[in-house]
Amino acid sequence: MNTTRKVRWGILGAARMSKVMLPAIVAAGNAELVAVASRRPGAAAQLLAECGQENAAAYDDPQALLDDPQVEAVYLPLANEEHGEWTPKVLEHGKHVLVEKPMALKQEDIDRIEAAARERNLKVMEGFMYRFHPQHQRVWDIIKAGHLGTIRSVRATFSFPMTPARLYRISRPLEQGGGALWDIGCYAVHCCRFFYDDEPQAAVAMAKFNEHGADTSVAGALDFGDGRFATVDFSFERARRAEYEIIGTEGGLKCHNVWAKPGDIPLLSWWTGDGRLHEEWLPTADHFRLEIEHFSHCILADEPPALSLDDARGNCRTLNAIVAAIRTGQRTAL
Repeated sequence: MNTTRKVRWGILGAARMSKVMLPAIVAAGNAELVAVASRRPGAAAQLLAECGQENAAAYDDPQALLDDPQVEAVYLPLANEEHGEWTPKVLEHGKHVLVEKPMALKQEDIDRIEAAARERNLKVMEGFMYRFHPQHQRVWDIIKAGHLGTIRSVRATFSFPMTPARLYRISRPLEQGGGALWDIGCYAVHCCRFFYDDEPQAAVAMAKFNEHGADTSVAGALDFGDGRFATVDFSFERARRAEYEIIGTEGGLKCHNVWAKPGDIPLLSWWTGDGRLHEEWLPTADHFRLEIEHFSHCILADEPPALSLDDARGNCRTLNAIVAAIRTGQRTAL
């Protein structure tokens, strides 16, 4: 993407995701990295040095990044439970925000985020990078062409084995943003809502917890009404898996690698009721860069982001219904 104007980006936090998103900002055709801030002394400078971007400003105080007039947009990858606090702060300083999923743990926090964005005419989007990989648009093309008929079932499964470097994900209780639900379960829920293009009516779920009260494995189901169901499962105790399957009245489809990395060749398998089987190997793509380019374009062209705040609210509402279903052991209405 070529443009004469580039959005000037800052990163608020030097966590693991920043090492993924920093190169994406640098590679984006309509973005420019100008600053990184971290609360850990020296962490921002170290991240920039590791990525060969020493020309960008390195701050040991997040407030310095918020006060930097060069920064127009901020990528915010702080801990899940901090998104509801820091996203409004960034907006109040006049900067657009791409906040890593989940946008917040409570719907009322998203309401506050929306109010701050509207007051200042700023863009804010939840960072579900997978949505910007072209393979998922291809899935929609297959659905809209009628090859699968009416969608009646969606199954989404996401997992990877926990490693010592990622133990911070399970160091606090579920209600405080720890565990698999808020980390990878939000993808599963988002996939189901995306392909039904609807909101669920109820949830049931069960979970395994560790000594910190964080969920390490979850399985559940969502009722979208009229016999349309979705099943989700996600875990930090299983081999890496990132796939979804869609079954309709006329056929079915499987996406084998939802989190396809830039070098991965995506594979879709789909079949129809007459017995025809199709396998499509699609071009590689960097969904992190595409996400940055999309959000930057929305800023430059003053267009609404593809992922709305209503979408973020719907995902948050569903995730909290799953929490309630886990705790009560009962079907929870949304």
